[in-house]
Amino acid sequence: MFSEQQFTQEIQTHQGIIFKVCLLYSHSAEDREDLFQEIVLQAWKSIGNFRGESKFSTWLYQVSLNTAISWFKKENKKNNLFSFWSGSSSALADDPWGSNDKEDAFAEMYNAIKLLNKVDKALITLYLEDFDYKTIGEMLGITPNNVAVKMSRAKASLKALMVNDK
Repeated sequence: MFSEQQFTQEIQTHQGIIFKVCLLYSHSAEDREDLFQEIVLQAWKSIGNFRGESKFSTWLYQVSLNTAISWFKKENKKNNLFSFWSGSSSALADDPWGSNDKEDAFAEMYNAIKLLNKVDKALITLYLEDFDYKTIGEMLGITPNNVAVKMSRAKASLKALMVNDK
């Protein structure tokens, strides 16, 4: 069982995971902050379910993705999808959540990832976090071979989106 202090320390250690998920599943800085808080809240509520069979980071990633997908669905019900995606793509450049190094390249990549379907978005995000196909499969409930096939398709879709955006 985690104490509040241990939980806070683990969240601080692995907050990059949450930041990346928030960046991909939300549109504005305010939404990212709200989603970040929601993910931490859901992680705290479900910390009792963490059995230590996987790394804390793997468990946190799964909680983050599940929370973000639920949050995204709820937000989509509130907003017209067209207006949600028609916002300025330069939002990332002014956003402290974005990377200062190679800012434009990251912004372009993350904007393209946002346009992928939720499974491809999760695959690419987990891949960027250096999870292996076996772990990704466990997190998404699919076989490692299926991960490889879906990853190949997701990368092709991502490349096409980035080329078409130019």
